Amino acid sequence: MELDFRKLDGILPAVIQDYQTGRVLMLGFMNEEAWRKTLETGNAVFFSRSRNKLWLKGESSGHKLVVKEITTDCDQDSLVIKVEALGPGVCHEGYQSCFVRKYENGAWVISEEKTFDPAKVYGG
Repeated sequence: MELDFRKLDGILPAVIQDYQTGRVLMLGFMNEEAWRKTLETGNAVFFSRSRNKLWLKGESSGHKLVVKEITTDCDQDSLVIKVEALGPGVCHEGYQSCFVRKYENGAWVISEEKTFDPAKVYGG
């Protein structure tokens, strides 16, 4: 069985979940090279659509994603990757998860506190 990289211009969506809690931490994209690097290293590697290059999650922050389990859907064109997140958060804005905005009463609101200061981690 092979993954189908043909449908979305050579990339697959990858839902990243905490392997213990099941919480969705982020959504990333992988091309074939990112997929191979993920398998080789055991850490989640993605393809950045905006920068048009590979990136190892945690490369600058140290907050790497250690792969624990990988599943694919019936069409073999998307992934769920369960990980152990090394560090206090996955989101570059300082949250545990990228999914912290809830739609309530017609507006998007932040639903939790930051777990780290992104200025200290990424500079700026």
